[in-house]
Amino acid sequence: MERPWLKSYPDGVRADLDIEIDQYSSIIDIFGKSVQEFANQPAFSNFGTTLSYSQFEQATACVASYLQNTLGLTKGDRIAIMMPNLLQNPVSIFGALRAGLTVVNTNPLYTARELRHQLKDSGAKAIIVVENFACTVQEVVNDTNVEHIIVTKMGDMLDFPKSLLINLVVKYVKKMVPRFSLPNAISFKTVLSEGSKQDLTTIPLAHDDIAFLQYTGGTTGVAKGAMLTHKNMLANMLQASEWIKNEVIPGKETIITAIPLYHIFSLTANCLVFIKAGAENVLITNPRDFKGFIKELNNTPFTAITGVNTLFNALINTPGFHDINFSQLKISLGGGMSVQPAVAAQWKQITGCTLVEAFGLTETSPAVCINPLKLNAYNGSIGLPISSTYCKLIDTEGKEITSNEAGELCVKGPQVMQGYWNLPEETANAFTKDGWLKTGDIAKMDGAGYFYIVDRIKDMILVSGFNVYPNEIENVIVEHEGVLECGVIGVTDKKQGEAVKAFVVKKEMSLTEAELLEYCKKNLTAYKVPNKIVFIHELPKTNVGKVLRRELKSL
Repeated sequence: MERPWLKSYPDGVRADLDIEIDQYSSIIDIFGKSVQEFANQPAFSNFGTTLSYSQFEQATACVASYLQNTLGLTKGDRIAIMMPNLLQNPVSIFGALRAGLTVVNTNPLYTARELRHQLKDSGAKAIIVVENFACTVQEVVNDTNVEHIIVTKMGDMLDFPKSLLINLVVKYVKKMVPRFSLPNAISFKTVLSEGSKQDLTTIPLAHDDIAFLQYTGGTTGVAKGAMLTHKNMLANMLQASEWIKNEVIPGKETIITAIPLYHIFSLTANCLVFIKAGAENVLITNPRDFKGFIKELNNTPFTAITGVNTLFNALINTPGFHDINFSQLKISLGGGMSVQPAVAAQWKQITGCTLVEAFGLTETSPAVCINPLKLNAYNGSIGLPISSTYCKLIDTEGKEITSNEAGELCVKGPQVMQGYWNLPEETANAFTKDGWLKTGDIAKMDGAGYFYIVDRIKDMILVSGFNVYPNEIENVIVEHEGVLECGVIGVTDKKQGEAVKAFVVKKEMSLTEAELLEYCKKNLTAYKVPNKIVFIHELPKTNVGKVLRRELKSL
């Protein structure tokens, strides 16, 4: 297959990485290499406490030993990890992987219904949960196969006395720990203490072993577990590392990790890729505390940051952000949702660093396309297919599109999942007959091989036979100086079939519907202009920051 994007690759980036991928059997191989090479370098920091690579390795060994010896978990068993960005999170992930287990990353904000589904569906035998959300586990555990519950407090891995102080404040001052009763639960500190006295058995891992059951967000229905093998994760780790190698100095980078590690974007782009680079990951536990977030950024000479559009937009509009020293920042990577041009322009103006957009899916571990990091300015593209990745566009009949028209983006590569856990029919529907993963995204490709997302197939609005894409309208509306955020949906209309409805969060309180409609009429074709504009205080979003258009439909 012809790959027109290769001519636009950054200097030195290889087209294929098959040979390098074959040099490693698992993620743990690269983890071990980084521990040896960067032993005394900082690996993870949180609330002022830093773990070096050697300390990180020791802590993961304790967790792995305890899971093996005390709990008797064996290769292939599933373990859920349910917590925000704390030091315990990467320690638990790599401890579980070293024990040969499959990690089920779990959103701590799940409702009981959502958690019950994920635990039952995955067949998890154990869960590690921060105490703030243990009450949810209590509510559902008897309906699941979970045999072992490990509970941690937020400050458990912080230096004393900060560990004690944070645990007391969280529980008794801020009252963030609802009452729960899990009489057989094990404390995370016990796991570390007892595990340190036990011998760790090295578990042979191979490419086909499942590393993660990574559940899709569930924003379009019941969450499905994407089976991501060690090869899938290893491949994407190496693909992304190859892409950024010209900008990254091993052992010298500091990345801000605000997206939760239970999200595939953060798990791979921040945790795995920057572990390979021997970087320091600064974990932001509550990125919605923007005052505290700004303080952390002021105290940390960071070189890289990842985020979603809503996070970047919120930071830009938080007092104090303009005063941060951005002199060392060289990588700003946006993913998870479309980056809006207005946000990218403001980010570049304030930080001096281009906000580079990437594209991926849970099902692709996640990276598919990334823009060159040396872009002079935001270009509206999701970038170029990365090494060993093939992309094509198909029409509604499944035929490949070769003209400059929009079609469904399909992907092939070593990072593509093995399928959905216990869902053979859903798996079959996710792929074309010749084995290409269907992304559900409508895209175009230009002559240089850059891809552009038009919109999600399911979000497309059909107005009098014309296709209208919410992303386009949202991008236009947020360009208005009085608008902070916008979400667009289609609603039933007797005359047109569907009509456009926009939900807007104001930046300037004086903004009126009439003023904004007039602005839209000047910048959009008539059938794209919203029939109705509703002003709201806040858009409904996932915990990662994606706008939930499905929930807008119920407002």
